[in-house]
Amino acid sequence: MSTALWTVRRVLDGMTEHFRAAKLESARLEAEILVAYALGIDRLDLYLQPERALTEAQRQRLRDLAQRRMNGEPLQYLLGSALFYNADLQLSPAVLIPRPETEELVERIVKDFLRPPQSVLDLGTGSGAIAIALAKAWPQSQMVAVDLSEEALVVAEQNALSNGVHEQIRFVRSDWYGALAESFDLIVSNPPYLRRGELDRLQREVRREPRRALDGGPDGLEAITRIITESSRFLNSNGRLYLEIDSDQGKCVRDLLVAAGKFYEIDLLPDGTGRVRFARAVRP
Repeated sequence: MSTALWTVRRVLDGMTEHFRAAKLESARLEAEILVAYALGIDRLDLYLQPERALTEAQRQRLRDLAQRRMNGEPLQYLLGSALFYNADLQLSPAVLIPRPETEELVERIVKDFLRPPQSVLDLGTGSGAIAIALAKAWPQSQMVAVDLSEEALVVAEQNALSNGVHEQIRFVRSDWYGALAESFDLIVSNPPYLRRGELDRLQREVRREPRRALDGGPDGLEAITRIITESSRFLNSNGRLYLEIDSDQGKCVRDLLVAAGKFYEIDLLPDGTGRVRFARAVRP
């Protein structure tokens, strides 16, 4: 068959059908995104240029992308990027894919502070999403972003540079607070909070993400417990701690915060669907 017959319309329709057969939830949308990405055009152009012929190299690239997606590789890893709050982030399999809930956490934090905090600690920064978003929202604030993974820190530092906030953020390789000495006005973390026994039952796409960033131990609370119990040494007076948590962990997290005995204000906060997904605590 002539290469000229492989048009944008035909390739897009064919990829959509393959994705539907593979049970991808947003088959048409993902096909549009990948075809536009491979051709270097906007999604709207797919419908403005439906009879545009694809080269053999473009077809081969799309075949490779489609097969990887059907094999369970996350769309964001295929694209190598994602938008998060006010930032454009580069991604790799070394970091978690930022979620809408974490954007909600950032939005809540920005609204909560009438005056930006001077110093911020982002524990388990991954791609740098939270630290970079807060740095862009608060140009006068200084951030420390911590991760144990060297590969993640490489991604995060590049993201800080490309988003123009690299001078505001110091990246530190550390096992949570282990390499830190200073204290902060704000500590925020999206820590591993899934129960270890749940990990093998996650969607294929999520299982492709770094396991260490998902595994919260047998009860999902290992990292959260450490962050809370050690936080008082690293929070300034009136400093605030924010955590993203699983929807069924609210009572346990509140109990941990109460047991720490260092907070006078403790709140469990809902996401946009009404589920408790965040904890906030203030040190006297």
